Amino acid sequence: VQLAESGGGLVETGGSLRLSCAASGRPFVSYGLGWFRQSPGKEREFIAAISWNNSTVYSEKVKGRFTISRDNVQKKVFLQMNSLKPEDTAVYYCAADLAAPSDTNWAPRPLYGTWGQGTQVTVSS
Repeated sequence: VQLAESGGGLVETGGSLRLSCAASGRPFVSYGLGWFRQSPGKEREFIAAISWNNSTVYSEKVKGRFTISRDNVQKKVFLQMNSLKPEDTAVYYCAADLAAPSDTNWAPRPLYGTWGQGTQVTVSS
């Protein structure tokens, strides 16, 4: 599966953004899907993930503010981000893997998973 993110941009503190990730390739419904982010000088970190049956997992940093969802017909995964803070500024990546996410350690595995190219989110203070 190939992934392409969109929807990033510049927003003020307290604002909202909705990221989208479109998939192409193998049957979409079988994949676990997730969002990660990486800020300059920091490691990429897990944000949220959703399994084929819509079971979700969230990082404590975003729980209650971000919502992950998927549309298996459109072959898309979304990240609704509300109450944005300057510390949410990062490049956001979507990810896919055949392994279903069960906790915040989920991540695409080499040879089995894939990453999108990323989309920049900047939250101004």
